[in-house]
Amino acid sequence: MAGKRVIAICQSGGEFDTDRDGFLSYKGGDAHAMEVDGKLDYNDFKMEVAEMFNCSLATMSVKYFLPGNRKTLITISNDKDLKRMIKFHGDSDTAEIYVMTEEAVDPDFSNMPGSRSSRTTLSEMAVPVEAPLSVVEDIVDDPNESGLLLDANFDVVGDTNNVDDTITIGAELPVPISFAAANYDEKNAKAAQQWQNDITGVGQRFNSVHEFRETLRKYAIANQFAFKYKKNDSHRVTVKCKAEGCPWRIHASRLSTTQLICIKKMNPTHNCEGAVVTNGYQATRSWVASIIKEKLKVFPNYKPKDIVNDIQKEYGIQLNYFQAWRGKEIAKEQLQGSYKEAYSQLPFFCEKVMETNPGSLATFTTKDDSSFHRLFVSFHASLYGFEQGCRPLLFLDSIFLKSKYQGTLLAATAADGNDGVFPVAFAIVDSESDDNWHWFLLQLRTALSMCRGITFVADREKGLRESIAEIFQGEDVFHGYCLRYLSEQLIRDVRGQFSHEVKRLLVEDFYGAAYAPKPEGFQRCVESIRSISLDAYHWVMQSEPISWANAFFRGMRYNHMTSNFGELFYGWVSDAHDLPITQMVDAIRGKIMELIYTRRTESNQWVTRLTPFMEEKLEKESLRFSSLHVLMPNGTKFEVQGDTIEVVDMDNCDCSCRDWGLTGLPCCHAIAVMGCLGRDPYDYCARYFTADSYRSTYSESIHPIPSLEKPKRKDASQAAVTVTPPPTRRPPGRPTTKKVGSHEVTKRQLQCSRCKGTGHNKSTCKEVLLES
Repeated sequence: MAGKRVIAICQSGGEFDTDRDGFLSYKGGDAHAMEVDGKLDYNDFKMEVAEMFNCSLATMSVKYFLPGNRKTLITISNDKDLKRMIKFHGDSDTAEIYVMTEEAVDPDFSNMPGSRSSRTTLSEMAVPVEAPLSVVEDIVDDPNESGLLLDANFDVVGDTNNVDDTITIGAELPVPISFAAANYDEKNAKAAQQWQNDITGVGQRFNSVHEFRETLRKYAIANQFAFKYKKNDSHRVTVKCKAEGCPWRIHASRLSTTQLICIKKMNPTHNCEGAVVTNGYQATRSWVASIIKEKLKVFPNYKPKDIVNDIQKEYGIQLNYFQAWRGKEIAKEQLQGSYKEAYSQLPFFCEKVMETNPGSLATFTTKDDSSFHRLFVSFHASLYGFEQGCRPLLFLDSIFLKSKYQGTLLAATAADGNDGVFPVAFAIVDSESDDNWHWFLLQLRTALSMCRGITFVADREKGLRESIAEIFQGEDVFHGYCLRYLSEQLIRDVRGQFSHEVKRLLVEDFYGAAYAPKPEGFQRCVESIRSISLDAYHWVMQSEPISWANAFFRGMRYNHMTSNFGELFYGWVSDAHDLPITQMVDAIRGKIMELIYTRRTESNQWVTRLTPFMEEKLEKESLRFSSLHVLMPNGTKFEVQGDTIEVVDMDNCDCSCRDWGLTGLPCCHAIAVMGCLGRDPYDYCARYFTADSYRSTYSESIHPIPSLEKPKRKDASQAAVTVTPPPTRRPPGRPTTKKVGSHEVTKRQLQCSRCKGTGHNKSTCKEVLLES
């Protein structure tokens, strides 16, 4: 049974309805899914469920129905109950779990009339001396949420001018709170000592209720005691020590006609011996955020596990992973702004992009429910640089975003004259789909003033083959299939159990066929594939070699065969993917702006006619022509003899070796002919490789976007466009590190050392069993 796994669909916050036959149905609430097996400990299971719904372990109960019985709820209260639940659902892959909160009974419950519903931030159970510290994940920070009502023997003397100082007595209601065990080490609490005197006594004033709560929390941590709220609202806070019978009390309320909060009464005496008796700290996620915020600003990749270790060392408080993660999320939002607000800023953001960078295109679309769908951005400097200085070659690729609302970034990048990445346009979409790629290419076609002769290097799937042909129809564009995607699809599609070595040889021959400049070389490579696998050979021949093989491709790829050319750009995206959407785009804009400035400055120092990379390639070709012999004919075609015999056509800038036409630089055969004719090889290089064209690529600048504050509408009739976050959200827990899509990892095949077969090893070899 330990191997049986069940997907537990955990539901909370809804209500049960009973029909005429007595069957129960659950409606409303939230739902999460988790995997449960026989090895899972009940306490771990309950803690994870509590984390899902932010429920208190003390007031939470977990129930389920037996298969086929919707009338009786069964409670899970220990390890045996959990294992029984898994066993009962042995014939099913899923089990429905219902999480309910039960009211906690206050031992000091009073029947007197109460004020507004109140809450407590710690369990009301008595804490023994030997009990571990309790680290509270959350404390009521909302001014509108009140705390536990004051008990009858605590008389508060308040400001006579403030009628709200009268405190009534009432019953408490439970609040969902998670607890984690912690051990306090006084040697590790040095950082908290600075807060020991933050509360000075009656008359001390604070700018707001929130400031008072935060100060009180730090004061409690520094002085090693736990407290509970007796009253907690927008204008007054009353707190007592959590230890039963301890006289420590504090009451603060708002001063009349001001927002200031003043301590009106305080009993600073503890008889609970501090940490020895109370054993609790108010370590909320908002407190964690306030502690790590400055460090997170300097180290954006500050990991939750490091936060746990640092707070343990500096404050002696042991957090769990989720407390640290949630604290980090709050700190990030405080530093970066709200994710939700960023989506609402998109209309104004697009206006600002086009206003500050004339000639740019920034546009977005929403779905019928106003949720975000797509955003396209292309800066004028990128469009101008591509059209004036880059080769008519665009690489289309995508990268998955691991942000709060996920999504995918689609991008079109180019190659500058020095073979560097030059970003042209990008889009953030809710998912990578045929429709979104079609929309991206439509926007790209609108942004470009000239599309004739462009070669796209991209996957043939995801609707790209059809979209490129449809949108750029009549523009004489070409679509070269990405070899990386093709080779991966080849390995997936070909039947048969092949070892890693055989697969490597298949891919090697496939790439050889693609790079072969002549049909004869292509044929040799595919025949090699045929000798390995007939299925692979048929797959290759049916995969439209005219769209990926140099021997047949009609466009100009300049020997760039894969679409992941823009790795530098995708690295920027990975660094910024955790930001709200407008800040992510602005971070990418900043990187492009910096790239343009840096490369422009560097190129102004060049003294060569070509870019450094192309100068080096031309020099290598020039070193090879000395051993060649040129036969001088009467016309413009020359025979060049060497290891092979090639024909150079000077009028058409072509050589039968095809290197000149594939790369845009004269090959060694052409340079040999030019030497005989007294011509300069530089005059026959593609113009895109010259230093002047490179400078044209980076001649325009991208300007900053000054402010993202929404403008006030001058005309009341102008209806503001509403954009809300997409419905997709990052699932809870640590993101997977397994690469997806084009980086999928192939599982290694077993190979028998006896019979050399695959799929088994020698200990399970059937041939050995038959012999015995």
